[in-house]
Amino acid sequence: MKLAWTAGLAAAVSLIAVSAYAQGQPDFSKVQIKTTPLGNNLYMLEGQGGNITVACGQDGVIQVDGEFAPLHDKIKAAVDRACGGKPVKYLVNTHFHGDHTGGNAGFAKDGAEVVAHRNLLLRLEHGTTNGLSGAKTAPVQKAALPVKTYTTEGLQLMVEGQSAFVNHPASAHTDTDSYVYFPAANVISTGDVVSTGNRYVTIDYANGGSINGIISTVETYLRLGNDQTKYVPGHGALATHADIQAYHDLLVRVRDAVKNDMTGKTEAQVIADKPLAQIGAQLHTNQQADDNMVKMVYRSLKGVKANKA
Repeated sequence: MKLAWTAGLAAAVSLIAVSAYAQGQPDFSKVQIKTTPLGNNLYMLEGQGGNITVACGQDGVIQVDGEFAPLHDKIKAAVDRACGGKPVKYLVNTHFHGDHTGGNAGFAKDGAEVVAHRNLLLRLEHGTTNGLSGAKTAPVQKAALPVKTYTTEGLQLMVEGQSAFVNHPASAHTDTDSYVYFPAANVISTGDVVSTGNRYVTIDYANGGSINGIISTVETYLRLGNDQTKYVPGHGALATHADIQAYHDLLVRVRDAVKNDMTGKTEAQVIADKPLAQIGAQLHTNQQADDNMVKMVYRSLKGVKANKA
């Protein structure tokens, strides 16, 4: 599949997407849920927020991410249409940001088990702080917390006719990340480690993310997949193995452009050098986006300590 961003590739979810509520609540009444078949009774759902993957089994559904709480009824209706009314048995959170976990309480009330890495439970339970803006996100209600967690070894989830493997990269977009592999359909749900579109990856370094971890995780996705794999990104268009390889290569360029300018320089000096000018022009970003990306890469490579989960 040739995507509009293949030539220049972009990086994952923007700061705007992560902090949607902080910049004004979207008009959820106008959101439409788009459903794309992936084969083997799997579907990709797109609405407002992170993309959703749905695996329809004969007795239940495995769902990856739930977008925002006000979209619960629309998402549930789309899942019902795709899966013939089967209940959602598992709802997997790919990371803690609200555009992926906002639907937790609603689907849990329907009977779904919310599944996530242990770090995600802790960050939702205790609240978080954005490293760039300093904006604080309050702890969520108990009903929105995961009830099935894992630490190092991952999980296998099963409904009749479908299985999913859930695993955790130690430090990628955040330290709460999970990716989900559906082997029978050859589909990988990447979370916000991958997003398609002309934007930079968000490195949530204050909550355990790192640029090297993001690159390493994308390399895991490449090894796990093949030329027939469908990748459901955190945001944006469905991607192919070739798209993910190009995305990886762009991430390496971004990291190295900043890294090669860092020796003996402060963050402000590196920002003033505009090391991402060429890449920014390719992605059609603005100067603020370039500068924020320099900050995130600089702080990540300097090993800025993450907030305690």
